[in-house]
Amino acid sequence: MTQVDHTRMANAIRGLAMDAVEKANSGHPGLPMGAADMATVLFTQFLKFDAADPAWPDRDRFVLSAGHGSMLLYALLYLTGNKEMTLDQIKHFRQLGSLTPGHPENFHTKGIETTTGPLGQGIATAVGMALAEKMLAAEFSKKIVNHHTYVIASDGDLMEGISQEAIALAGVWRLNKMIVLYDDNGISIDGPTSLSDSVDQVKRFKSAGWAAELIDGQDQKAIAAAITRAQKSGKPTMIACKTTIGYGAPTRAGTNKAHGEALGAAELKGAKEKLGISLEPFSVPDDVLKAWREAGSRGAAAHKDWNEQFAQLGTRKRAEFERRLRHERPQALAKALRAHKKSLLENPLNIATRKSSEAAIEVIAAAMPMEFVAGSADLTGSNNNKAKSAIGFAAKTPKGRFIHYGIREHGMAACLNGIFLHGGFAPNGATFLVFTDYARGAMRLSALMGTGVVYVMTHDSIGLGEDGPTHQPVEHLAALRAIPNMRVFRPCDAMETAECWELALNRIDGPTVLVLTRQNLPQLRTTAPNESPCSHGAYELVAAQGDAKVSLFASGSEVEIAVAAQKQLAERGIATRVVSVPSLELLLAQPAERQNAIIGNAPVKIAIEAAVRWGWDAVIGRDGEFVGMHGFGASGPAKDLYKHFGITAEAVVNAALKRV
Repeated sequence: MTQVDHTRMANAIRGLAMDAVEKANSGHPGLPMGAADMATVLFTQFLKFDAADPAWPDRDRFVLSAGHGSMLLYALLYLTGNKEMTLDQIKHFRQLGSLTPGHPENFHTKGIETTTGPLGQGIATAVGMALAEKMLAAEFSKKIVNHHTYVIASDGDLMEGISQEAIALAGVWRLNKMIVLYDDNGISIDGPTSLSDSVDQVKRFKSAGWAAELIDGQDQKAIAAAITRAQKSGKPTMIACKTTIGYGAPTRAGTNKAHGEALGAAELKGAKEKLGISLEPFSVPDDVLKAWREAGSRGAAAHKDWNEQFAQLGTRKRAEFERRLRHERPQALAKALRAHKKSLLENPLNIATRKSSEAAIEVIAAAMPMEFVAGSADLTGSNNNKAKSAIGFAAKTPKGRFIHYGIREHGMAACLNGIFLHGGFAPNGATFLVFTDYARGAMRLSALMGTGVVYVMTHDSIGLGEDGPTHQPVEHLAALRAIPNMRVFRPCDAMETAECWELALNRIDGPTVLVLTRQNLPQLRTTAPNESPCSHGAYELVAAQGDAKVSLFASGSEVEIAVAAQKQLAERGIATRVVSVPSLELLLAQPAERQNAIIGNAPVKIAIEAAVRWGWDAVIGRDGEFVGMHGFGASGPAKDLYKHFGITAEAVVNAALKRV
């Protein structure tokens, strides 16, 4: 190995970060400058990775939770020899189309494990990764799955509430292969963190079941010794690394001026002179670059050893492992769901869709018992997403496939992202639909990253009844539908629920929300064609007798109301059709010809949904009729509430009559 002083290797990170931010006149130089020492120690002495194959399954995961310091990560990728991260990409930091966007994007740049930037998301997602490692190791053995999850987190990450949810979960699960390096520089955008924070983070982490200590984050030996201790711990570890933001900057080091703006020519020159870095922009000495490239190939031997161990697995076990990492579903799943849908035709279920979901989950869990990972934010008995065969996951039962997240909706959603990104599992998590408000940050990242997670959201409307408006979602469907790449399904019965589950599990390029009722619903579907009608977002459930004068569009529990209204209108001689719309946004994504065929050309169009109108005008037009909610709900029995808010078959009939 080329022998190069640690300081010179760390300064290579600092120099690239300063130059890239300066050239872009945008970015955050302070964190890369302050955290360069801990990153250098981690990547050159501890991190198990192979720069030639960033997707090697048993690599250590590294998450830069402090995504604003993205040049730290880009510099590391370039220095260690990531093939796509060229010096030219570094020079085009924050420019359109470059592989070096303002915040790390895993869907855009190879070698990045997860998208970070919204503070707290990285450390919480990393908990999901560490959890997946523990579960997969218990199944396939530590010869095949045996890696750490490392995180560099900032003051801001630890201020965000999601961090508490995440560290509490990691502590109770004893995720001892998770190691967090906390860049404890005491500075935020507004100034010293003491303006708004007095938390002793070491004590905080210890109280959550972690090992934790405070070290000098600019001392390479102290950093190495702390990581060595962490690797031997039976608990997750947080190492608070006391650093100086903007380390080396002559006047801005240790101040908020080093945080989020270019240093400026004079400060940049002064920093380079102080640190002994060449004034030539983007310059890395040959011996330093060679040493970094050797660090990038250091894991090749471990990679080779892993390949040999993996080859010793039985053929079926190898194929299973590879299939799971590709997120391919087993053939048994489609077969089992076909049989389930056939049984629904023979024995209809007139139950709440949360119970219909439970019935589907029993079938799914039997078909993919080790990869189907469910969980709930302390509402297991209400969400009904725990299979009877499922064992709860815990530190002592790592083969358990049901996760009790506690009242931590946001942490749960981020964990689901981490589980999916790690690979090997099809994760889903559940709570009440109204509490997607708590999970929104991580759910948005699900959509941005394209993680194939499933959110099981029950108690979907005023139909939940007596809990009242605090728990009755009215705007939530619209809000979720507004998120790009988020697919929302609101099935009307047991058959649609089974189809929506199948579509959700086979979608691996984005998240799906299953929106389910508390109240019982009749099974309306009497067919189960090979091509799922739900796959188009909507379909004609009840045809009109003759040319339709009225088209009724509804989702979920309101499809029953639409069917009842259709019968009443038919009795009056008004030809009416019913279109079930389990996924409004999927319908609107269909090719124009198919979309028009589903929507039809009836002169009167009425949408029925126990939620706000937003989004429905794309189907019914601005002059269409809407029967639904126009404000918040109320406390009372569900049947009384539907009458009180005018969401009834009679209201639909009246809306049609005034337009026909």
